[in-house]
Amino acid sequence: MTNAWERIKPMKLKNTTICMLGAAALAGLLFTVGSLAGSLEPGPETDDGYHEPLVFTHGPAGVMFSHKAHVEDAGLDCDSCHPDIFEQENGAAEANGDVSMATLAEGKYCGACHDGDTAFSTKDPESCVTCHGSSMKKPKTIVFTEPVKAVVFDHKMHAEDMGLECSSCHPKLFRMKLGDAESQPDKFVMEALYQGQYCGACHNGDDAFASDTKCTTCHIGVLGYDRLFSSESGKKEHGEH
Repeated sequence: MTNAWERIKPMKLKNTTICMLGAAALAGLLFTVGSLAGSLEPGPETDDGYHEPLVFTHGPAGVMFSHKAHVEDAGLDCDSCHPDIFEQENGAAEANGDVSMATLAEGKYCGACHDGDTAFSTKDPESCVTCHGSSMKKPKTIVFTEPVKAVVFDHKMHAEDMGLECSSCHPKLFRMKLGDAESQPDKFVMEALYQGQYCGACHNGDDAFASDTKCTTCHIGVLGYDRLFSSESGKKEHGEH
């Protein structure tokens, strides 16, 4: 049987075309956004002393890392990453509690190389599946039903039309887990927005319209909710919480 990591994807590293892990071949290792189970799951140890692959399942989305792609294909040495970028201990980075797309964008952890120059950028939406798996999909329109019914949020408008990054909101403003904000109805309230939390971080009257104006832009109410989900096709097209 062909090793899954042999089905690889091109990437640029130190001006050399190399092969990166092929996420589509790893059917048993794919994740959906919102998974928060477990921690670091190392694969079997190779003859060269490293585990292949490493699968991170802690955080908003699972991540796969191939030592083979970096060591054998890219020609990196252990000290290229250890200990300056990653401590050479399973779970050490996760234990620090600061592994996020935002810190990667600042050049920490994987972002030390994945900066768009040395290797593909962590901000490149076309490269998401390389590390997060081919099951990742573009986020749909979210319909919040708690603490009031109903409020809509359009990912496309904010990400594609306005150019915001995932890290603009996640995980600082919203944890990347479906239903997380709604699970705290005593906190996910308009007063919190007025204080700059959640949507209020941008909807402050300066960066975007204030959260105490243009109410019907987001609040569609019960009637709007009923119209939105009046057919099975509507339920399939939108992500109800």
